[in-house]
Amino acid sequence: MNYTTKQIAEITNSQIIGDENLHIKNISYDSRNLYSVTNSAFLAINTPKNSGEKYIHSAVDKGIRVIISETYRPEFEQVTWIIVENSILFLQQLAKFHLAQFDLRTIGITGSNGKTIVKEWLYQTMFHDYATVKSPKSFNSQLGLPLSLLEINKKHQLGIFEVGISKPGEMNILENLFSPNIGILTHIGAAHSSNFDSLDQLIDEKILLFKDSEIIIYNGDNELVCNKIQQLYSSKKLISFGFKNHNNIYIKNDWKDRTQEITIQHLGEEFSFPVHQRDEATLSNVLCVVSVLKEFDFENSKIIEKLNALRSVEMRLESVNGIRNNLIINDSFNLDLDSLKIAFQHINEYNKSHKTLILTDFVEGKNADQLYQEVATLTNDQNFESVFLIGEEITKLQNRFSAKTFTFNNTTELIESLYLNQIENNLILLKGARKFEIDKVKSYLELQKHDTVLEVNLNAILHNINLHKGLLKPETKMMAMVKAYSYGLGGYEIAEFLQHHHIDYLGVAYADEGVDLRKNGITTPIMVMNPEQHSYNIIIDYNLEPEIYSFRVLELFNEKLIQKGIQNRYPIHIKLETGMHRLGFKEDELSLLLEKLKTMNMKVKSIFSHLSSSDDDSEKAYTLEQIRIFDRNSQKLVDALEEVPIRHILNTSGIVNFANYQFDMVRIGIGMVGISANEEIKKQLKNAVSFKTVISQISEVKEGESVGYNRKFKPLENTRIATIPVGYADGIPRLIGNNAGFVGIRKNLFPIVGNVCMDMMMINIGDFSVKEGEEVIIFNSNPSLEDFATYCKTIPYEVLTSISRRVKRIYIKD
Repeated sequence: MNYTTKQIAEITNSQIIGDENLHIKNISYDSRNLYSVTNSAFLAINTPKNSGEKYIHSAVDKGIRVIISETYRPEFEQVTWIIVENSILFLQQLAKFHLAQFDLRTIGITGSNGKTIVKEWLYQTMFHDYATVKSPKSFNSQLGLPLSLLEINKKHQLGIFEVGISKPGEMNILENLFSPNIGILTHIGAAHSSNFDSLDQLIDEKILLFKDSEIIIYNGDNELVCNKIQQLYSSKKLISFGFKNHNNIYIKNDWKDRTQEITIQHLGEEFSFPVHQRDEATLSNVLCVVSVLKEFDFENSKIIEKLNALRSVEMRLESVNGIRNNLIINDSFNLDLDSLKIAFQHINEYNKSHKTLILTDFVEGKNADQLYQEVATLTNDQNFESVFLIGEEITKLQNRFSAKTFTFNNTTELIESLYLNQIENNLILLKGARKFEIDKVKSYLELQKHDTVLEVNLNAILHNINLHKGLLKPETKMMAMVKAYSYGLGGYEIAEFLQHHHIDYLGVAYADEGVDLRKNGITTPIMVMNPEQHSYNIIIDYNLEPEIYSFRVLELFNEKLIQKGIQNRYPIHIKLETGMHRLGFKEDELSLLLEKLKTMNMKVKSIFSHLSSSDDDSEKAYTLEQIRIFDRNSQKLVDALEEVPIRHILNTSGIVNFANYQFDMVRIGIGMVGISANEEIKKQLKNAVSFKTVISQISEVKEGESVGYNRKFKPLENTRIATIPVGYADGIPRLIGNNAGFVGIRKNLFPIVGNVCMDMMMINIGDFSVKEGEEVIIFNSNPSLEDFATYCKTIPYEVLTSISRRVKRIYIKD
């Protein structure tokens, strides 16, 4: 897009205050992720849960000079304002107008699963033949779709956009905004259906997108989908794909037989091609892509060529700790202008003030000079200290990059130059096309080399937090428990992410955990739940807030405040005993507590307690009694104190099962990981942690031979044993050996045999066809974390907190 402020105001019937002739090419709605302020406006989006107007000052501080908001703030008189009635409606109106200015063919993709994969694969197969624009990542919502449409410019011939909904009524709005020429319905499943009364209602809502489409391509294996589309849209060109042979396009032969190529039947003709990955989801997506390519009149030979060139879609960024205190952000899974912008947004979430970029040639795009000029302009806005360029094309334009710039023909040349050894205390962004093997740079720079890794999906954590927030009132605060190394997931990495997403409070067990967070730039309020006597000095020095649970702790901490000469009232948190019988003040101690607090230089920030059995339906009455005791006793304190403290008692299970008693704040812990005792909530949560390794070696073991220490496993017939490099020093308990536990390989479970060793364990794979170096899942989805905890005869908390620090943590955003 490229409009003046005056044009934007006229298009959307908005009021303008300030300069009418400023040019706007980008609209950002997140002040944290501003990757460029040049020709950019900040849109303050208001939702029931939050107001973007709170972050206007942050956007202005970063250099934004145009604010789009529902409210005018005269204190920011130096910026130009566009005052709108509704922030989301404004964006949709602007996007609808923008789309109408271009004559391009459009594809709209909706469904429960597969939207992003199909979109990315269609883009890969089309961009060489058509100037194509697509939704960035999975931008498909009431906000994401209009932002995607605003990416269209006059050079584009084809637009491929995802369209997603989460509740009834949304598709009517999006269809009015965007009516695709070709509509695609991928797999319909239970995903995103929690707000719908039935699958019927979900399908009815989804297919509204196709009201004005000329062609509808849909997964015809679902009988309900078939019937509805054929009844509603019988006058349109309908093309169904799937595994059942009533579809217009289907797989004719046995797709599970890997000795055969896949043979597709398409409207009476057949053609075959090799496919290595043969799960149903992948093949369904391939059929969808083929259906579209046939509509664009590609010959079979060309379609096969395009399918063979398809790359897997890795929609993720990962971060790992590097040598010399560097942080490595690896985004080498794909490279185009959209993903570069997303990567630049992502690195703004970190506290590192020094940044380095390693960037390769783009393999896509026809106008190289124009492309790399835009790349240089975007890069220059990020204030990198150093930029390393790799490839024949991008290095020709090194003079357009303002940072200190180095050029190399290939990745090996960069590594052998030893320039990387001079980088310290930097965030290093790796952004490269696959053919440049940029992973070699990651391997060279990363701190830990262990093949066994714990992958932490940050976006899944955010999803799980937001799901729990959805059960709360908008004004209810949330504390995230990051004690015990964030339940084993990592220390400041998790806290930094939570801080970026405006968590209200962080909770740690001991002062040294809080000190580590402060040293790594965490400024969010931190409560210390077990403030040991020797830690009072550092608690005060690092502005941590102690839990006070007894008179002894209260008086000792007060003495330390006096000793250190603290003048301002120091924040503390009062713990009440309500039935857990662990820590806290009892009801008969409250009067004395209030007397003492009046003589002390302390400010009660919160009053709280802990539920013992909020996850246990059989103990509901006991939990409600705990809540009643807390309400009564905390209110006595509130009535007597000068300030009004925050009250909180609900933990993760409490949020789900007792949301009516949320008071002023709740605390989330294991729920962030994706664990819930409530089955309905559990279905909606995402797995945030994956513990994985690889096969080191595969051995043939004959009947009667033995495996491992003390010869505990002796096969009754010839078999094959896979050894994996993970053991009890990594946090795997010995009790899951000898067929007690299982691991996953390609979604199949295999028993752990013999005794678990310190650094290794053995898996009986029988005649299953796997290779050395292949991935092994300790826990993720199969087996799940809960399954693995069951093998270990414990709970997920203990499993996670037992994982050794020597296991490399990788943080991903997908």
